[in-house]
Amino acid sequence: MYTIDLAYVGRGLHEELTAYIADQQEFYADEGVHVALHDGCDWDDERLRRGVTIGLGRSLLSRLTDGTPWVGLLVNTHRPLFWFLARRGLASLPDLAGRRLAVHAPHTAPGCFTRIVLRRAGLDPDRDVRTVVRPPGDYGMDLRWLRNGEIDAALVGSTMAPEAVAAEHGWHVPGWVGDHFRVPTVGLAVDTTYTDPADPAVQAVLRAHRRALNVIHEDPGTTVRHMRTFLGGHTEEEVRAHYDAFIAPYFTTDGRADPAIGDAAITAVAAELGVPAAFTAAEFYRTAP
Repeated sequence: MYTIDLAYVGRGLHEELTAYIADQQEFYADEGVHVALHDGCDWDDERLRRGVTIGLGRSLLSRLTDGTPWVGLLVNTHRPLFWFLARRGLASLPDLAGRRLAVHAPHTAPGCFTRIVLRRAGLDPDRDVRTVVRPPGDYGMDLRWLRNGEIDAALVGSTMAPEAVAAEHGWHVPGWVGDHFRVPTVGLAVDTTYTDPADPAVQAVLRAHRRALNVIHEDPGTTVRHMRTFLGGHTEEEVRAHYDAFIAPYFTTDGRADPAIGDAAITAVAAELGVPAAFTAAEFYRTAP
């Protein structure tokens, strides 16, 4: 049996669902690979480079800014699962002008994507909103700050179903990042300095994850059951609604990247970071089976 290290660099369905299904459904074992799954959220880039990572956004930023030869081998979705969650009265992104927004740092993938979305909504992220920068987590503190008025809005990830949270508190979801900015994101990536994409262990993980993507599309009941592990604060009906709205329509069936979306995303991210777009989507996303 092969052995491989696999690290996620964010928490929630966005990062973990496909790997979780592959593990729980024993697809890794079926494919003859033992996967050691690691929490790499706080790993530095050098440590992350030694194995396979789920974080395509972080890998893309790394290749753009420091030239690390990351390649994406599988893509779960082209629509990042991050949302703006806002207090009563803030129903659209332009409504956030002058407000206090909790958000990830600009050099992180979700922080970079958020800045792109704000600009597209006509807001300068450095001047038109008052940002409170904080690291990713379960966003429990963000909800506390929203409740007590310390912030007006927060960028939240897939550790919750934001529309259900908004309905519970009388809040709004002014925007879903995936509605405003598309980028091939979360899946599997390797640094070719250390890992050959054709390595049998890597190929076994790819097969297992494609099988997991098939479950997401062909077996909603099983997928929702696994999603409830991540969304323990929600009812089954809320989890199913989240699956119907954000998972089933937008997760890929085969792990392939759309090259047109990839090229547009690379151009936008490079412009936001102030660096050249030195490679194409075809060079970064090598997702053909």
